[in-house]
Amino acid sequence: MAEGETEKESDTRRAIEELRGRFQGLTAALQESAQPVLEASLRFCQDFCQVLVEHVSRWKTDEDSLPLLEVYTVAILSFAKATSCLSSECENVPLLLEKLALSCAELLLLLPKHVPGALWEEFQSSMKLAHSLLQESGSTQLCLVAVLAQQDGVWSNSTLSGIMSDQIPETEQG
Repeated sequence: MAEGETEKESDTRRAIEELRGRFQGLTAALQESAQPVLEASLRFCQDFCQVLVEHVSRWKTDEDSLPLLEVYTVAILSFAKATSCLSSECENVPLLLEKLALSCAELLLLLPKHVPGALWEEFQSSMKLAHSLLQESGSTQLCLVAVLAQQDGVWSNSTLSGIMSDQIPETEQG
């Protein structure tokens, strides 16, 4: 354990590093695959989902939203990095990315008002890079998450805060 780190934080850090390594392994296998690109893409998406579900199931959304933010950050960036090797004909690719982005956006709504600065900065930089990589391939599924990541925190978005508190956004008030 690092100095000042609790056992729970240490376990989370190890789990995130394991997740990152597993995604890197999946991407390497995709790049080195002798299978046709479509088959390799289908396999990658299937394995990616399995790894993600295994890791997400370690935490409860309502109790452990910050470790889950780390999981989704690693997952989205890893998937974005692999996109250039995936077949554009594989319908699982945009579907998986859309589900990943929606799950992350839903998680963002459950975050506490204050997310530790380093974690939020990591999320912001990862989403910026992932969004850029995905735009190169013409993908727009990450737009909502990318917009939310540009804020100082999810709840600093005035429109989102207004909607969640049943207030009409100023632009619509007459």
